Amino acid sequence: MDIGFVSRSLRTTSLLALIILVLGSFYYGFYPTLSVFTGIAWGMVNLYFLERLVRSSLRPEGIDKTAALIFLFIKFPLLYAALYFMVTSTFFDTILLLVGFTIVLLVIVLKAAGRVLLKLDNNDMKNRQESLKSV
Repeated sequence: MDIGFVSRSLRTTSLLALIILVLGSFYYGFYPTLSVFTGIAWGMVNLYFLERLVRSSLRPEGIDKTAALIFLFIKFPLLYAALYFMVTSTFFDTILLLVGFTIVLLVIVLKAAGRVLLKLDNNDMKNRQESLKSV
């Protein structure tokens, strides 16, 4: 897996979320589909801030304390407070929010499984080793 895996997963999830929003509105109604879409959006924002937090904390140059604290204070208090209000609200169905949360994880698992089955990571390692041997 390379460094762009999370961003590619977020792009794929956003495309899937738009498809679910459009098609789900026709088949299941607007409000149940909005619950699933909101769960997907929350999961994507959560994953984005987690990625930014890890990238600012684990760097070869050392930790970027300012960025890490900003992402930490955005992710945990604000994002999880929003989750609390979404779950306790009567507007959103809790089960459908949970379905939306898991779609983000499902996309990550399926993309990783696809890379393993297609052996994309093995080809990258072979190409890197061959380029190092030629130098």
